[in-house]
Amino acid sequence: MNTEQMTAKIATGNGFIAALDQSGGSTPKALRGYGVEDSEWSGDDEMFAEIHKMRSRVITAPSFGNGKVIGAILFEKTMDGEVDGKPAPDALKDRGVVPFIKVDQGLEDEANGVQMMKPLDKLPALLEKAVAKGMFGTKMRSVIKSANAGGIAAIVAQQFEVGKQILDAGLVPMLEPEYDITAADRAEGEQVLLAEIMKGLDALGDRMVMLKLSIPVEPGLYTPAINHPNVLRVVALSGGYSTDDACEHLAKNPGMIASFSRGLLQDLRKGQSDDEFDAALGGAIDQICTASMAG
Repeated sequence: MNTEQMTAKIATGNGFIAALDQSGGSTPKALRGYGVEDSEWSGDDEMFAEIHKMRSRVITAPSFGNGKVIGAILFEKTMDGEVDGKPAPDALKDRGVVPFIKVDQGLEDEANGVQMMKPLDKLPALLEKAVAKGMFGTKMRSVIKSANAGGIAAIVAQQFEVGKQILDAGLVPMLEPEYDITAADRAEGEQVLLAEIMKGLDALGDRMVMLKLSIPVEPGLYTPAINHPNVLRVVALSGGYSTDDACEHLAKNPGMIASFSRGLLQDLRKGQSDDEFDAALGGAIDQICTASMAG
């Protein structure tokens, strides 16, 4: 797929985006969920080798290439690795899946009700490498913990500021100001978040971004962003919901498609046969795709 084809697939494809970008502190938990105990690896290299095996198994499973997964977000080490003897981005594109790369470097401590992204000092080199490897877009996450208007404004401003650097490099940024789904004031804060996002979108000129947002408390809240001319697609994170709960909430938000990690991978185990593995993955893919296409 070339850039034009990938753009069309993300803008109009009937499906969802798989989040395969666990990194750092979240990787041991993901491995334990898959059935790889901490005692089975030692050090970061072995840990990432184990997670790469899992991701490779996902990407090469028959159900992953059935057309319902239109994109996948990768961690840098996955992008740099091979899947089925090919560079990972090429292996994805051969299966009709548009590749994205996670570019943030973790979160700052909470202040003003939010966790901003840490300085992205590695971003220029990572973007250069991502372009060379044929990646389509990027993803970067920050987190909102409470309805602090100043904090929310700052977190959205940071997302758009970095997003413009990514656009300048020739990639499509997926902005992810996640709202913690356990926050008591989330309904109020999401109204503030939408207003700040719309301001940022209106200032983009003719450039396109994507948004990755928590499924809102108020169904349909993000419809104005979905319909904004500067938005290629709005995707939803599962945010800790189970697959069933995430899909139930997502289905109430027409135009918003999934970009799930836990919701996609929760029933996969290392000890499953290839047929069992593909059946579990395929079941999740079908369920998530159905919820993404609802309405």
